[in-house]
Amino acid sequence: QVRLVESGGGLVQAGGSLRLSCAASGRTSSTSSKFAMAWFRQVPGKEREFVAAINWSDGSKHYADSVKGRFTISRDGAKDTMYLQMSSLKPDDTAVYYCAADSAQVFVWVVVIRAGTWEHWGQGTQVTVSS
Repeated sequence: QVRLVESGGGLVQAGGSLRLSCAASGRTSSTSSKFAMAWFRQVPGKEREFVAAINWSDGSKHYADSVKGRFTISRDGAKDTMYLQMSSLKPDDTAVYYCAADSAQVFVWVVVIRAGTWEHWGQGTQVTVSS
């Protein structure tokens, strides 16, 4: 069983920055070449939306167009922790942010953007951007 715990959410003004963390524990299979982690976000009444993903073994990344150039995903393999550095935040970035992990997927765009691809999920952390 894999346990994911997000932290770092909060309230920030538009244009500000936040860094989210997601700590993985349990049988993460993080040494597997197919282990990957991702961030999604969701607002009430809408589907969970892909934000960014990172392949654990080679560090390759995917980003949603809406966050490209403003958000940076990274990982610390020694700590089994993933980060999302968010800058130039906009009110439209307001959402609950979830981290996800999987150890069996092919790390390509059309796969990682689907929430159904990811087996393990955290409980979410609220990010609110005020205008």
